[in-house]
Amino acid sequence: MVQYTEGQLGRVFLLRLEHGEPMPQSLEQFAAEKGVSFGLVVLVGGADSGSRLVVGPEDGTVLPPVPMVRELLGVHEVAGLGILAPGENGRPQLHMHAACGRGQMTAAGCIRTGLITWHVLEVLLIEVTGLVAARRRDEATGFSLLQCAMEEP
Repeated sequence: MVQYTEGQLGRVFLLRLEHGEPMPQSLEQFAAEKGVSFGLVVLVGGADSGSRLVVGPEDGTVLPPVPMVRELLGVHEVAGLGILAPGENGRPQLHMHAACGRGQMTAAGCIRTGLITWHVLEVLLIEVTGLVAARRRDEATGFSLLQCAMEEP
């Protein structure tokens, strides 16, 4: 059965991260300071050399999975989409996947290991209010999974 919770649109924030600022840490700190618990996040801009993406598990049949991490060599263009929700500590936690390209090479994956802003990352944060959910660690997978309150239609 699908888990879900229903909310409403709240505030909208447009951020410009500057050279060297880290993602997701910069956005999570901003959200905590502004009292944003849940949101839709869109990201476009540049990722500096040394940024890291989780690009898959080494073996999809092994639990908990061993993540494959790819370090970006050289500046990359980046576009990403994510969901902000409270983690187990109650602070905003971003789950975002992004595609990063340079020349003919593209890498896509989760940014949790850290993107480094190359001159500018533009971030659109659309707050969602009224949701009842949080990320909880799943022992079998090791993932921080979104757990939604079940509501009747």
